[in-house]
Amino acid sequence: MKLAVIGAGPAGLALALLAVQRLEGAEIHLFDTRPLDRDIRGDARTLALNLGSIRLLQRLSAWVPESAQAIRAVHVSQAPPAPIAGEVRISATEQGLPQLGAVLPYGALVAPLQQRWLALADEQPTRLFTRFGTAVHAIRSQPDGVELDCGEGPIVDRFDLAVVAEGGVFAEQQRKSIQSDYHQNAWVGTVRLAAPGLQGLAIERFTRNGPLALLPLPDDAQGARAALVWCLPQAEDDIASLNDAQRLTVIQQQLPAEAGRLTGISALKCFPLGLNAETRLLQGRALRIGNAAQTLHPVAGQGLNLGLRDAQALVDALREAAETGRDLDAVLTRVDWQRAPDRWPMIAATDFLARSFAWRLPGLPALRGLALAGLELATPLKTALARRMMFGG
Repeated sequence: MKLAVIGAGPAGLALALLAVQRLEGAEIHLFDTRPLDRDIRGDARTLALNLGSIRLLQRLSAWVPESAQAIRAVHVSQAPPAPIAGEVRISATEQGLPQLGAVLPYGALVAPLQQRWLALADEQPTRLFTRFGTAVHAIRSQPDGVELDCGEGPIVDRFDLAVVAEGGVFAEQQRKSIQSDYHQNAWVGTVRLAAPGLQGLAIERFTRNGPLALLPLPDDAQGARAALVWCLPQAEDDIASLNDAQRLTVIQQQLPAEAGRLTGISALKCFPLGLNAETRLLQGRALRIGNAAQTLHPVAGQGLNLGLRDAQALVDALREAAETGRDLDAVLTRVDWQRAPDRWPMIAATDFLARSFAWRLPGLPALRGLALAGLELATPLKTALARRMMFGG
């Protein structure tokens, strides 16, 4: 098999490394527009990984625990005013696990993955090809493969399968089959906290205008800190006009006591939010994974985890096809359908939550609080939800 992986972000690199491990006879080409000499280690964008994703990275020899902060508990609650506040607490201890997930910078995740790929490519130069600084301009389906127009000699290259893993943020993407602009902004950055900080606690707070999340980060020389994701409707978003002290005050007022006291805030970046998803992962011999297949609202923090499961399911199926001699097109079609029970509940849940913050129905806060309170009391249901968030469906 000659395989093209388009996009060397977390999902694309994980897919390429899995293919190296499990598809022994495959020739693998890894494409990215990013030049190979660009240093990505300093990219501070924050990513949240669940336990299933961490275990996958460990199998790929690309997990550096020292660069990540373990998530040991999650606290979800609703900010006042609300007739029923409601809250849900999930801890690794009650699940019998060392951690629920982890938080780390984008560069700290991608750099080890890329380093591992380059080391393997040096060992297997006739099988693994690093084609960074190369844009794929078009993918054309053929009866038994695809042709890539990659703007280099040869202009057209043929592959048995192309996997598109290039994601990007919602505002920069071409629109897919299912699309919805939530007319919301996400403000992201970091905050400083008074000691002892969150100590592995992740906080999700449902406010009147949207979700507000604090994700624990490793302490640095200046003390405790956390990643901030703050979602607001664009029509009511005046964050750009506030100074740091005002932003801290507004955020602190909406957080639960478990968050502790905020002492500082970084510069914030703003990203428009929306849903952009394909109904099918497969188009001919081109298959999409990760953000290239579904870009979600960050309310559940599951976009990257879903993409890593896409990659794992695809490589497992290709391995089975290689061992059994099954027809490649039939195998790819089966992957497309088998991913649906994991993809669509997550797409539907995040879409529902995102839209619900735009509804101004009188009884909605009470219903949301009642749902949280009920989930906290329904231990089997809470455990099932925790397992799904950690390992997928």
